[in-house]
Amino acid sequence: MQARYLNLHPRTIKKLQRKERESATEGAYRVSRRVRAVLLNHDKKSSSEISVTLNVSRSKVSHWLKTYEEQGFEGLLDAKIPGRPSRLTDLQKILLCDIVDSGPISYGLLTGVWTSKLISEIIEDEFSIIYHPSHVWKLLQEFGFSVQSPKRRLANADNEKRLKWIKETYPSIKKKLKKDKQK
Repeated sequence: MQARYLNLHPRTIKKLQRKERESATEGAYRVSRRVRAVLLNHDKKSSSEISVTLNVSRSKVSHWLKTYEEQGFEGLLDAKIPGRPSRLTDLQKILLCDIVDSGPISYGLLTGVWTSKLISEIIEDEFSIIYHPSHVWKLLQEFGFSVQSPKRRLANADNEKRLKWIKETYPSIKKKLKKDKQK
């Protein structure tokens, strides 16, 4: 059987090389490998040679090349996995977003900070739907909220003493621990 090779335009080659680098730096190694297969095929490497180079099956390489011919670069991207549909309706999401946006104090809580556990309890109280606290962050991300970590600093702390501790005391403690480990 005669090997088929892709004949790519020089601008397409540059674009694919850039996409390969970008996907590798972003951690999308599977996409990077697929793009590499297309580039190697353009360099007159057979599917068998590419499969050995990339440590994948020959049929997989042939599939990637066929997909690229039919769909272009978009066909090489990972498909989105939809996952389980949300149990909250769109209206419930809007109401929850309003509750979170208004803050825990206006909701009637004594704390000034939202936690995943609190929000999951509110979802259960308001909508009778149970969400695990570790999944709540996905909902918040969908609403455009981000996780905030409070800075643990005393409100009435002496700033001069704090800076002295950071610059002098803490480094000396680290040095002492390092010496103790070396012994």
